[in-house]
Amino acid sequence: MASYDYIIIGAGSAGCVLAERLSASGRHSVLVLEAGGRDRSPWVRLPLGYGKTFFHPEMNWRYQSEADPGLGGRSDYWPRGRVVGGSSSINALVWARGLPHDFDDWAAAGATGWSWEVARRTYDAMETRVSADGGREGQGPLHVQDVSDQIHKVNRHFFAGAEEAGLPRTEDCNGATPEGATTYRITTRDGLRHSAARAYLAPALKRANVTLRTGVTVTRIGFEGRRARSVHLRHHGHEEVLQAGREIILSAGAVSSPRLLQLSGVGPAQLLREHGIEVRADAPHVGGNLQDHLGLNYYFKANEPTLNDQLRPLWGKALAALRYALTRRGPLALSVNQCGGLFRSTPEAPVPDQQIYFNPVSYTTTPSGTRNVVNPDPFPGFIIGYQPTRPTSRGRIDISSADPEAAPRIRPNSLATEEDRAAVIAGGTLCRRIMQTPALEGLIDSALDPDLRELQGEQILEDFRRRCGTVFHPVGTCRMGADPASSVVDPRLRLHGFEGLRVVDASIFPNITSGNTNAPTMMAAHHAAELILEAT
Repeated sequence: MASYDYIIIGAGSAGCVLAERLSASGRHSVLVLEAGGRDRSPWVRLPLGYGKTFFHPEMNWRYQSEADPGLGGRSDYWPRGRVVGGSSSINALVWARGLPHDFDDWAAAGATGWSWEVARRTYDAMETRVSADGGREGQGPLHVQDVSDQIHKVNRHFFAGAEEAGLPRTEDCNGATPEGATTYRITTRDGLRHSAARAYLAPALKRANVTLRTGVTVTRIGFEGRRARSVHLRHHGHEEVLQAGREIILSAGAVSSPRLLQLSGVGPAQLLREHGIEVRADAPHVGGNLQDHLGLNYYFKANEPTLNDQLRPLWGKALAALRYALTRRGPLALSVNQCGGLFRSTPEAPVPDQQIYFNPVSYTTTPSGTRNVVNPDPFPGFIIGYQPTRPTSRGRIDISSADPEAAPRIRPNSLATEEDRAAVIAGGTLCRRIMQTPALEGLIDSALDPDLRELQGEQILEDFRRRCGTVFHPVGTCRMGADPASSVVDPRLRLHGFEGLRVVDASIFPNITSGNTNAPTMMAAHHAAELILEAT
């Protein structure tokens, strides 16, 4: 039986960070297990390539939620990275730390030691912040790029409209004043995607004490009494058992980490018995506390050129590709989520409660139901979209079978609270306010159905139910907290009631952060490595 000091299950955003940090001293052997393949595809390295990986069966789990009553019984598509780097290899690259109160709320909820001060200090250690003129701040492994000098000129209308609507402006949503209209910072380096795999795992793999295995299916975690000892896996039809000398770290993400705990006998007892799984611990909160951001886009035809005019025609694609090949700049080096920001829907809101995206491109749904950012609409168009930042509805993720390769049951329980429904109306009203400013009205040729400017109150909510979807930020399904009666892991991320097993990924969030969740996931892993090494 092969043995390693640390076995990390999942080479995603968290697992890559852990591998680098835990192996840095050279004293510990680290094995990283990944179900997907290597991140060598050019569509992974190309920033705008996520338009291709969004449905790619070899790089994306392509989950589907169950019919959601809050969305009128609709099922929603849930992409998740099935590749080294996880979702950091297929996401839209936006780097959003979250707001200070998000992390202070973690600490107040029982996650002692996870306040904003700790999170801020950790981010500072992780990041190299690169300005538009090439200046650098910080010496962290992850490059966070200011691309304000490259964004499309049509974005000027958004900034003007936000100002006319009385909204603040900020240079950086990760800075000292994060609230306001901004150009989003993205995780690129020299025009290439700088994923967790590139920033952390690639340097770690140069060390003799780090091993990566891809294409493996972890079937369960093995225990001796109350201590996690082994990882059982399947590779090319063969069963293997690997032993961990120090710890097993579950970093399979908010969808798969609770699933693997349940397959290992830790979860709701009745559910496990229904599937013939021996119950090691009746842990009803494993798989619960599911939170996610729901978002909605509104589409408009523009009366001046947008990215559609550059990326729709074949000659435009060729020109963009040539520019990128020669300079590593241009639309292929960016996210379509170029501008937006965190805003208060009303002046009375105590903190920003909405995140807005303004995209200088439109890609309305095709007859097959797909959208492709590298094949936009055949007319000038743009998008404004939003997501309420701190939803209060809670769902669940559970196994559907004892088969480790069976897709899980994803039940988001969307818009289940009055607070969330009110937040949807508030966010739509804020977007309408921006779109009715002279700056944005002057850009609009026509609205694609529905016209946000004509929607009021309950109409906004009903349209949101009909068309909204996940923004791909699931968290919380192995909640961190001090009390085993209401959480899955303790503040040091150890599984309650067991030894030798921690969970480190977005599933440990007590509450979702205000904004994109890749940054706080990597931050949590960076800080978790400190906690793990303190125990050695």
